[in-house]
Amino acid sequence: MTVQLVDASVWVAVADPADPYHAAAQELVGEVDRPLAALDLTLYEVANALGVKKGRPEKGRVLTRLIVRRCREGVLPVDSDLVESALELAAEHGLTAYDAAYVAAARRHGWTLVSADIADLVSKGLAVAPDAADYP
Repeated sequence: MTVQLVDASVWVAVADPADPYHAAAQELVGEVDRPLAALDLTLYEVANALGVKKGRPEKGRVLTRLIVRRCREGVLPVDSDLVESALELAAEHGLTAYDAAYVAAARRHGWTLVSADIADLVSKGLAVAPDAADYP
């Protein structure tokens, strides 16, 4: 069964009813038989997006706990090889190191990257949107 690597944008969409991918993100995360993974940096990105930028620290805490619980042992630490791959991908595709880290991890493990970042990831064929994520 193919693992889906879910980036921070999808997790934030879970918590934001105004996000266009809210329903699809909730469905994706709610299917407990679907194997999901996240990067450890996802926890910081989600905490920053919800806790700092949106001023909702409790929502950030709840969501980061959900990520850890939902992905189980599928929360991957970033290592030096992943950083090197991410830097190459960032330069090649004009990405941030954060976005490129997700792409690098998905490629390393043969996973599907799921993102709500249409402009930087989905439109470049590097990820699928939450409403296009197939159930493996």
